[in-house]
Amino acid sequence: MDSRIIELTKADITNNKLNIRPCGEEFFPKDTFGGPSEKFRAHRQVRIWAEAITEPIDTDLVCENSGRPRWIFRARSWVGKFVEKNRLNAGNKILIMRIGRYDYRITPLWRPFTFIDLFAGIGGIRLAFEAVGGKCVFSSEIDPLAQQTYEANFGEKPEGDITKISPNTIPDHDILLGGFPCQSFSIIGNRKGFADTRGTLYFSIEQILKAKRPSAVLLENVKQFRTHDNGRTFRTVIQSLQSLGYHPHDTILNALNYGVPQKRERTFIAAFLEDVEFSFPKTFPSRTSLDAILEPDDAVDPDLIASEYIQKKRLERVKEQGGKPFYPSMWHENKGGYIGVHPFSCALRANASYNYLLVNGRRRPSSRECLRLQGFPDTFKIAVPHQAIRVQAGNAVAVPLITAIASRMMVALHSRKILRHSLFDNIQPSESICVLTEINSHSRVRHEFAEEAL
Repeated sequence: MDSRIIELTKADITNNKLNIRPCGEEFFPKDTFGGPSEKFRAHRQVRIWAEAITEPIDTDLVCENSGRPRWIFRARSWVGKFVEKNRLNAGNKILIMRIGRYDYRITPLWRPFTFIDLFAGIGGIRLAFEAVGGKCVFSSEIDPLAQQTYEANFGEKPEGDITKISPNTIPDHDILLGGFPCQSFSIIGNRKGFADTRGTLYFSIEQILKAKRPSAVLLENVKQFRTHDNGRTFRTVIQSLQSLGYHPHDTILNALNYGVPQKRERTFIAAFLEDVEFSFPKTFPSRTSLDAILEPDDAVDPDLIASEYIQKKRLERVKEQGGKPFYPSMWHENKGGYIGVHPFSCALRANASYNYLLVNGRRRPSSRECLRLQGFPDTFKIAVPHQAIRVQAGNAVAVPLITAIASRMMVALHSRKILRHSLFDNIQPSESICVLTEINSHSRVRHEFAEEAL
């Protein structure tokens, strides 16, 4: 198992500790079990990314003289801050997720809630909101190949064209999620905004908000969405949300600062029916290296290897431009022919030329690498050909970044207890733990993750 659930006790809060006995010795590497003598002293520490704590915590597990773990962390000063910032009490449940051999994420297991996944693509936003306790009750995606990938991973095929679905037939839900199509607003598209029929898809969102009144909304689009048509397109969306009684918050965030080695700037709008205290996540304290996502060259399809001519031409141009190759790196050729050599990937795009990105100047990214660049776990199933995965990854979201936003939204909503269609509405107290367990078992997100301060 990659996660454990523990219950916070009054003693934990009083003594600034977490009793993690349910985790078991197989959950933490044995060389992270510390001890009072050199004989049992740990060789390594685990790194903990705790929700609402800005910096990662390095610690080990306290041991008896025998080397047997006492199941509390040696460093514990952060526990009180974790409890305070997340507004936790005795009885609250905590989720511990293993996100690397020595990396663990600790986060409150929020009260289960419901959401709908519009313009769902392959489900990146769904993965993120499942990770913080959500249950998807409706999804919509018009592209058949994306539907195929979505169904392979979530066991259900999204509904089709959202413009042909009556808002009244959509289930009640707590949060509406919509990474509505960005082609009309992107610098690589036509940039016609609402004059383009694809741009008007926002108004399907508007009609659902009118009919269902969810507690919150999260919308995602390209960076240029905020400035399109001198800002009039963006202002139209904000004014629409306000006219429906929502309180919007907006920002531009770069996925490179939130757990993936990809420079990908996107506009986000989080809106709430009540005027809650909300802030977007601060950047993670460290960046993820390309080493974390790259496969060995001999493990990828040989067809992904660029020709000797292309490799030689790229290397010559880098040197002509005064650049110096280093590894691992992504080599990016822009429209002007300039070759950039970076320790991260430039933004994946759905319809860019096949050769614009080369791993180490030698080959194209594999299907798995494309998904990893967006933070999808390796358990995510590839059910379509490589060309389709390239397009789907280019249209997807960075899952760790969306998870960070989802966590902040949960803090805001739970602090005011304003979820309107929670799974608890029709559940007796004795059933709640079963629901929490079921939700956790469906959470598929596993990635390097650090949470931000409130």
